[in-house]
Amino acid sequence: MTETQTRSPAFALALAGGVVAVWGALLALVGPGPAPPRLLAAAAACAAVVGAGYVLLRFLPEVRRARLAAAALGAAAGLALSGAVVAVVAGLACAAAVQLLYWVHSRRYRAHLPAYLTSAQVLRHYGVRAACALVLFFLIAPVLVVLPLSFNAQDFFTITPEMLRLDPAGYSLKHYEDFFTSGEWQRSLKNSLIIAPLAMLLSMALGTLAAVGLSQSHVPWRRTLMAVLISPMIVPLIISATGMFFFYTELGHWLEGALGLPRTFVGYVKVVLAHTVLGVPFVILTVTATLVGFDRSLTQAAAGMGAGPLAAFFRVQLPVIMPGVVSGGLFAFITSFDEVVVVLFVGTVSQKTLPWQMFNGLRERISPTILAVATLLVLVSVLILAVIYLLRRRTERLHGAHA
Repeated sequence: MTETQTRSPAFALALAGGVVAVWGALLALVGPGPAPPRLLAAAAACAAVVGAGYVLLRFLPEVRRARLAAAALGAAAGLALSGAVVAVVAGLACAAAVQLLYWVHSRRYRAHLPAYLTSAQVLRHYGVRAACALVLFFLIAPVLVVLPLSFNAQDFFTITPEMLRLDPAGYSLKHYEDFFTSGEWQRSLKNSLIIAPLAMLLSMALGTLAAVGLSQSHVPWRRTLMAVLISPMIVPLIISATGMFFFYTELGHWLEGALGLPRTFVGYVKVVLAHTVLGVPFVILTVTATLVGFDRSLTQAAAGMGAGPLAAFFRVQLPVIMPGVVSGGLFAFITSFDEVVVVLFVGTVSQKTLPWQMFNGLRERISPTILAVATLLVLVSVLILAVIYLLRRRTERLHGAHA
């Protein structure tokens, strides 16, 4: 670093101390135990960071050495106070704090910004990013807590001292074993794997037809029809579930009485249709977004060569909009697979899905198996979102090729 860059560490120290103070205050507010000792600990941590930052900037001008030294000190302190997990977290936190300190002190935060920006504008720029990062953190934090708890060797929801020490005795796969060997959990999983794919296929078919129809300029009341079709996404779910209960109850009575269908089969029909209603709006929105960039001269050319409307749709239009159709179908699958309110109103015990079983487990007997199931559902959701992302990238490439 040059002399201009190191002439005054006061701003960098103040920023690093402020960041630590804010995080310490948040932990003091949400942590267990009395608040005053935690506030004093936050103030002490702030003073320690400011003092350590001054020493680092004074005697270790190279950021790599300073980062390694801070990580080693933080890890040693965490290991002495608690265990291996705390040591890793403390080491990473200290390394990140030092990186922030040197990043501000060397003024690298202005490297990619226009030179004419004022200090207030720069602060606003990074303030917005910090706010977005906090929102993402608080959205992801509950998921990150569930993952290690699912490997707990104890039969309760807590992180034990053995887990903090990375002691193998504190971890176990027995909750996953309970899920894969329990007949009740497996029946719920089977029901979810029956209902969700059927609801997804129906949602894809109905939603695609609706989106293609509403994309035609000659269709009257297009905006009103679109609002009605996507209303299940807007109306509170408990209201939709109540309306579905009365409607599908009468439908079930008619199917059983007039057609003589078995009650269990009718129950599956009602739940699949109810989940289809919830999934159709996702397909409509994704397919409509894909149709915005569709070149309609392709279907006109197909019609000019003698292809009928159905042939032009299946051979020309559908392959182009297929990424949007599949993306909407995957959203419909996630919606059906994770839904519990509607199935409680519409279904019966024979249609008990995985979320229903998890709800019963929380209400009747708190079992850590729920955490194992939640972890598996998170992994499935991440996998589906990755597929949706790849499909979106493919759609963008297709739009670029037709542009």
